Amino acid sequence: MPCKGCIVRAIDYEVSFENCKQTALFESIEDHLKRADMLVNQVDQTFHVKEQGIKELYDFCVDHAVEMDTIQFRLDQTDWRPFSEVMHVVEMQWIDEVIQDEQLTSHYQPIVTPDLEIYAYELLARFYHKDGKVIYPNEIFSAAKERGRLYALDRVCRLTAVRHAKRISQKAFINFIPTSIYSPEFCLRSTINLANELQIDPYRLIFEVVESEKVEDMGHLKKILEYYHSRGFEYALDDVGEGYNTVEVLSFLRPNYMKLDIKYVQGVATDLEKQLIAADFLEKALAVDSIPLAEGIEAVEDFEWLKKKGYQLFQGYLFGKPSADPQAEISI
Repeated sequence: MPCKGCIVRAIDYEVSFENCKQTALFESIEDHLKRADMLVNQVDQTFHVKEQGIKELYDFCVDHAVEMDTIQFRLDQTDWRPFSEVMHVVEMQWIDEVIQDEQLTSHYQPIVTPDLEIYAYELLARFYHKDGKVIYPNEIFSAAKERGRLYALDRVCRLTAVRHAKRISQKAFINFIPTSIYSPEFCLRSTINLANELQIDPYRLIFEVVESEKVEDMGHLKKILEYYHSRGFEYALDDVGEGYNTVEVLSFLRPNYMKLDIKYVQGVATDLEKQLIAADFLEKALAVDSIPLAEGIEAVEDFEWLKKKGYQLFQGYLFGKPSADPQAEISI
């Protein structure tokens, strides 16, 4: 079935008074919510409440000295949480506007060959409030998690990146959160349709798995990647060495590209332990016919060591920081 989470819809809060001993309050709460037209429905001691009514319900409980930790709430079948935390979710409403009004853009960071030719750009989302103030990624993703908007946020980031890919002739690496995709056929349809509408050669788009959310269901991830592949797109695994540390897993997923994480890249020229990890990574990549890419390079010495070892692609501040306009050439 289609993924409801990809669209920003009004939130209904499920509030349970099952553990609350102040049973005399139930009738008063029900009457109040009905009068205010804020009650969606009621099942036994659980109320489904419109977001506009949550603050009133919260204030009502405070005014009547209800023990907040005996009340629980949740959004869309997520885990139950203490009602004392509900206003924190309400305060994150600004994320809805950011997503609905698409208050974001993509910045370009070059990915280069050993000869410093620009092979591709990674398209990185940058978010803004309406007054132009920057919203930092940790802030935006925390708010999206709080309000159950990760799916919608991931979708608008993908679509924005695809539009920006139209500006370049090289390949474009586009991040996505695999746990935000229920069903590839529905959740990725808008991304595929936009690429077709813009007449972007699918071969130029490389969808990169972002490990900000831990992937536990490798079968589901493979289904997503196979869907991309069936449409002519390529895909990359980020942070390899963390969640994907065996040849068996990599052979199962068969990525077109594998990124060596920054923690193993910076200082690799002089750190024996990092050199062993980088060498093992390279061996695994080549074993599954994947192109090895080292990210986070800032020092020439690390670049030279990795290049000599056999790495094929490189990314990092040494070659260019993310910028609003694609960098035309590389010099170090």
